Amino acid sequence: MSTLCSQLHSEVFICNAEADVGCSIAGPTLAAFLLLSPLPASEKPRITILERSSGFRMQGQNVDIRGAGVTVIRKLGLETVIRASTTGEEGVKIVGEQNHVWAAFEADRRGRLAEICYERSNLVSEEVKRGGGAGIEYVFGDYLEEIEQDGSQVHVRFAKSGERRNFDLVVGADGLQGQTRSKVWGPEGEQARIKRLGMYIGFFSMPKGETDSMWRRWFHASGRRGIMLRPDKQRDRTTGLLTVINEKDTRLVEVAAKGYKGVEAQKKLLAEYFRDVGWESERIIKGMMGTEDFYYDMVAQIKMNSWSKGRVVLLGDAGYCASTISGMGTTLALSGAYNLAGALLHHPNDHTAAFAEYEETTRPLVNRAQKLLLGHLTL
Repeated sequence: MSTLCSQLHSEVFICNAEADVGCSIAGPTLAAFLLLSPLPASEKPRITILERSSGFRMQGQNVDIRGAGVTVIRKLGLETVIRASTTGEEGVKIVGEQNHVWAAFEADRRGRLAEICYERSNLVSEEVKRGGGAGIEYVFGDYLEEIEQDGSQVHVRFAKSGERRNFDLVVGADGLQGQTRSKVWGPEGEQARIKRLGMYIGFFSMPKGETDSMWRRWFHASGRRGIMLRPDKQRDRTTGLLTVINEKDTRLVEVAAKGYKGVEAQKKLLAEYFRDVGWESERIIKGMMGTEDFYYDMVAQIKMNSWSKGRVVLLGDAGYCASTISGMGTTLALSGAYNLAGALLHHPNDHTAAFAEYEETTRPLVNRAQKLLLGHLTL
């Protein structure tokens, strides 16, 4: 996701979800905070949010919101609706091959956060438009093909439509393997910026089975493999998560590098890994092979000395991913969006100063979150 803004940096472009998995959290949150400023509607930025997905998807991953993230959702006025919109998950059970329960832990409640943030940004946008402002334009079904910048603007071209647009600022919020970072900072530095942790995940939804309930079930297999099944907010569906820890099989890295273009190869590789684990693997593999909302990626962290370059700045996983197993990705996205919006409002005519303030306020939380990972991969 990319965001650009002019006047208060009036034209802002947010490159939001690089993978074809629907709307992410960071971009809509940033857009909402920029438009909630006390400025007159006519002086608020025109915001464009680019989404690869052809439309908003109902499927999504359960998320954790902690500490500073809870404060941010309160400032957006979303705490009540988020707490009322959980998947209903009762907790987690660690199970064996015959579904006997080794341990059980009750859950913190989680909700449909991406959908709520998207809806909130649209409500704020409509209010701004009624007041004479430009609000937010969502562009679905396209992605970033080219990006160049000069001293005064950033010039982008969309891949599918071929449309060219100019913005005052671009925000790359397109995730761990998003294209904004690679295109602006250079692909030759990606190996140093991406710190692989040896774990790979496949995430998808599938039809609900007889053994699925409102409890998450977590099965550990030999060979450092794991399967997690969770209730979905669509009650006839179940969410599946497959994890593999392997630092030697280069195929895991190769199919991850293909992103959304490598879905079939990614599914086939995970099917190979989980075919012999027992438990409910046959049913799960069948569900994975037939799903349309599959997502595969490496578990990694992004570490950079600076999150901005010229008029382009990174937000969330694109700039400082703490990894999917840190439990802090959503909190970092929410806090980063809030801090970036505040910095841009503090420095409406100086993006360099705004980006410096954003980094100064956000980096301490990022540093702590990335340290939380120690020990997780030894499980």
